[in-house]
Amino acid sequence: MAEAAFWDDQDRARDIVQQVKELKGWVEPHEALTGRVAAAQELGELLALEPDDAMAAELDAEVRRVVEELEAFELRTLLRGKDDQRDAQLEISAGAGGTEAQDWAQMLLRLYTRWAERKGYGIEVLDLSEGEEAGIKGAVLEIKGPFAYGFLRPESGVHRLVRISPFDSQARRHTSFASVFVYPVVNEEINIEIREEDLRVDVYRASGAGGQHVNKTSSAVRITHLPTGIVTASQQERSQFKNKATALKMLKNRLYQLEAEKQAAVKAAFDANKQDVTFGSQIRSYVFQPYTMVNDHRTELKIADVQKVMDGGIDPFIQAYLKQESASGVAGAGA
Repeated sequence: MAEAAFWDDQDRARDIVQQVKELKGWVEPHEALTGRVAAAQELGELLALEPDDAMAAELDAEVRRVVEELEAFELRTLLRGKDDQRDAQLEISAGAGGTEAQDWAQMLLRLYTRWAERKGYGIEVLDLSEGEEAGIKGAVLEIKGPFAYGFLRPESGVHRLVRISPFDSQARRHTSFASVFVYPVVNEEINIEIREEDLRVDVYRASGAGGQHVNKTSSAVRITHLPTGIVTASQQERSQFKNKATALKMLKNRLYQLEAEKQAAVKAAFDANKQDVTFGSQIRSYVFQPYTMVNDHRTELKIADVQKVMDGGIDPFIQAYLKQESASGVAGAGA
């Protein structure tokens, strides 16, 4: 980068700057943690010679903070797939079951929104289809931040809810399902060829709960990619042009993911999983009654505090999955 002619080749320069940025993302936190550990050790040696209660309490607090940050840094080291550092596109779809399943889909939408907020990630709603009575039929979010895709890809699959339904006058227990799929967000410099003749573009009126939210014009856009059968849609903007651009971006992400999976030889498993959204293949169960428990069926990690999980506390499940994946030698298989 210090070469006088560094910026003569703009494309090469951008690639190198990106490499430096990624490397700094590993080196700088490591150096910062190393420095804090050394400082804590020096303070510990000083306290051994001259005890001080206030300083000892300060050291204890610093040790707890360093341990937390070290665990987070260790978790990042498990994200070594070629797309793990990218932003994520997260798609939630309600399963069969009408209002109950749509309410569950909305609960998952809140869960992932709260998780992203805790991480300091940006959140953009690309598409949202509201249910007739309550909840949502589906939603597509873009989660923007370092390693968003790497952290979220373990969430792909079917999520199962067991609770006493608030929509059942007889207060019976219901089981509901919703699917979650996660895709890496493709950068603009990556060329994904989309031919106009391979697209079917449909326009329609945006749906909503009624009143001022109902769009009176056909601004919503649905795009079908004929060769693959992939369908994307957007109705968040009042402009048909903006909705089409968003739907095309979503399609580009999906096509990139599809190609990446072919190269990783996992497309068959992905397709089988996606077809299994007629349920019974849940990756995680959230039980509210007769007891409270969230159980990940892949790692067998169980957490009794279901409310904490629903408030975005899914990091233990993500960490357990990534460690299991790393141990099995298939890290980044979803990338």
